[in-house]
Amino acid sequence: MSNRTQYENDLAALKTALTEMGQSAADAVEAAMEALCTADAGAAAAVAQGDGRINNMERDIEHRCMTLLLRQQPVAGDLRRISTAMKVVTDIERIADQASDIAEITLHLHPEGARTVGVLDDLYAMGDIALHMVKDAIAAYVQVDLSTAAQVIARDDECDAMFGRISKEIAAYIAAHPDDAETALDLFMIDKYLERLGDHAVNIAEWVEFLKTGVHKARKIV
Repeated sequence: MSNRTQYENDLAALKTALTEMGQSAADAVEAAMEALCTADAGAAAAVAQGDGRINNMERDIEHRCMTLLLRQQPVAGDLRRISTAMKVVTDIERIADQASDIAEITLHLHPEGARTVGVLDDLYAMGDIALHMVKDAIAAYVQVDLSTAAQVIARDDECDAMFGRISKEIAAYIAAHPDDAETALDLFMIDKYLERLGDHAVNIAEWVEFLKTGVHKARKIV
C-alpha cells in the first residue's frame, strides 16, 4: 500500500470517528431532553455517566489528527480536513457536555415544582430545535453540504428568540414567587444550555464553509 493510499485511509477513518462521536453527542442531547420530559432520573444518570466515553472519543480523534500532521506533509486540502476536524471535535465535545449538564439538573429537579414555573413545554420545543440543529450540522460536516450548513445558521435566530422569551418568563416567575427561585433558576440554566447547543451547531456549520472553500467566518465561539 502506498503512503498516499494509507494517508487517505487514515483520513477516512478520522471522518468515521468524528461521525460516530457526533452521533453519540446528538444521542446524548436527545436522551437528556427525554429524561427531562419524563422526569426519569435513571435515564438522566445514564447521560451524565456517558459523558466520559465521549471525552475519550475526543482524545482519540485529537491523537489521530496530531499523528496525521506529524507523519505527513499535508497539502492544502488535507490540512483543511485535519484542522477542521480538530475544531469540530471541540464543539461536539461541548455539545455532549451541555447534554450532561441538562441531565445533572434533571437528577435533582422536582417535577411538580418545574411544571409550576410554566416553561417546560417551551423548553421541550427549544430542545427539539437545538437537537435538529446539532444533527443537521453534523450531517452538513460529514457531507460537506453548504446548503444544510446555511439552514443550521439561519435557524439559530429561532433558537435565540426562544431563549430570550423563556428567560423573560422565568425572570417574571422569580419576581412573583421568590421562594421558588431555585427551581426556576435550574430551568433557566437548561434554557441557557439549549441556547449554547445552538451556538455549537452554528460553529460546526461555519466550519463546513472552511472545509469547502478555505474561508472561515465564524460568528460564535462559546
